[in-house]
Amino acid sequence: MSRKKKPLPILENVTITDVAAEGKSIARVNDMVVFVPFTVPGDIVDLQVRKKKHSYCEAEVIRFIEYSKVRETPMCAHFGICGGCKWQNLPYSEQLKAKQKQVYNQLTRIGKVELPEMRPILGSVKTKEYRNKLEFGCSNKRWLTKEEINSGNGDSVSCGDDCAIAPQKAPISQRNAIGFHITGAFDKILPIEKCMLMDNLHNDIRNEIRDYAIANGLTFFDLREQHGLLRDIIIRNSNTGEWMVIVQFHFDNEGDEQRAKALLEHISAKFPQITSLMYVDNQKCNDTIGDQDVITFKGNDHIFETMEDLKFKVGPKSFYQTNTEQAYHLYSVAREFAGLTGNELVYDLYTGTGTIANFVARNARKVIGIEYVPEAIEDAKVNSGINGIGNTLFYAGDMKDILNDDFIAEHGRPDVIITDPPRAGMHADVVKTILRAAPKRIVYVSCNPATQARDIADLDADYKVMEVQPVDMFPHTPHVENVVLLERRSYTI
Repeated sequence: MSRKKKPLPILENVTITDVAAEGKSIARVNDMVVFVPFTVPGDIVDLQVRKKKHSYCEAEVIRFIEYSKVRETPMCAHFGICGGCKWQNLPYSEQLKAKQKQVYNQLTRIGKVELPEMRPILGSVKTKEYRNKLEFGCSNKRWLTKEEINSGNGDSVSCGDDCAIAPQKAPISQRNAIGFHITGAFDKILPIEKCMLMDNLHNDIRNEIRDYAIANGLTFFDLREQHGLLRDIIIRNSNTGEWMVIVQFHFDNEGDEQRAKALLEHISAKFPQITSLMYVDNQKCNDTIGDQDVITFKGNDHIFETMEDLKFKVGPKSFYQTNTEQAYHLYSVAREFAGLTGNELVYDLYTGTGTIANFVARNARKVIGIEYVPEAIEDAKVNSGINGIGNTLFYAGDMKDILNDDFIAEHGRPDVIITDPPRAGMHADVVKTILRAAPKRIVYVSCNPATQARDIADLDADYKVMEVQPVDMFPHTPHVENVVLLERRSYTI
């Protein structure tokens, strides 16, 4: 006979004391650290423990006894269910303080290196409509709230094991939705009516696609069963006024392609602002399009972004910072830290579409960019050509395979390395190659200060941290970018 699990406790009259990672807050009950989402320091609450470990537990609020004086009313109707903007209830000034503290803690606790006085975080120019790209999933299993389940309206539909409450029959008639994936329920989509992170036109486009699909009987994707026509939507815009829409389909049946094209024709006619309308027939188990053929239905296969007097081509597979205005400030810091005089050979690692490489090229003798995605490298080359930049070279391939001793022997030992890796940070082999290359300066741009701290610790024997500049690219989220300047402890090679 199996042992019954001990019921998890309710914690009463608990005061939230601090902000934690991943958008959660912290309380302390006796010697136990409690992590609580959707609260702010100063809230007094009753909590239901949901997960308990030896030294900490995770809990959710079942009653607010007193709201914090620093609490702010969330701007979005989806707050508390959508996991995207977990700090909307925290004033922006407090968000910046928390991010500054997060960077410092991670560099000191993980990196354990000597730090100079950190520069104050650069807040985002915009705190609404700051994104230039959003992606939405399409599903025939939309997320049901407790209120909907208990409402008693519509036809009986099974809610599923990972619903908001215990499995039951949920009286809901319309289960098709376009929106964001629910954390912890990969096949469920929270329907989004209005998101404030991008220009409002994206809401109109997304909602029109939803309404047309429902009115015309288009099937929505079932991620578990892998069938359904409408699968995913990517919407991008740029500071040049251009709009790109990519619709992912999953062609199951005869006539699906014609139905898909009818939808695209409708969207094209409804929204002449769209300058790049494309689609994908994705038969894979996941929604990534890096290995898919993207077909241009109408308009161009790209849009342009501008920065200072430079133009950057952005294709459907291109990486470009999603906060355009703040990206300029981020790259300006990187350029400042690089300290270029016009005589340096610069390696730009994880160059993407060559934004940083082309941004600093006029101040360097030569810039060599390396990136994993071949299409991004082709865009980087085009961007150099568009801007009349002739002192850049770009190479596509896995960083740890491309950047090696032979590559450095062929192209020259860099004076400066700028690196902007993905969230996982740099591969250990890349760090070792950088140490052997022994540049005078390393400018490390990171979207994850924790892995940045780990890599800096590995560089610490030869490099000293000279400057630290946090930059907030993503208001209302716990994410923060950080730029670190490292200088070689001895220039003797």
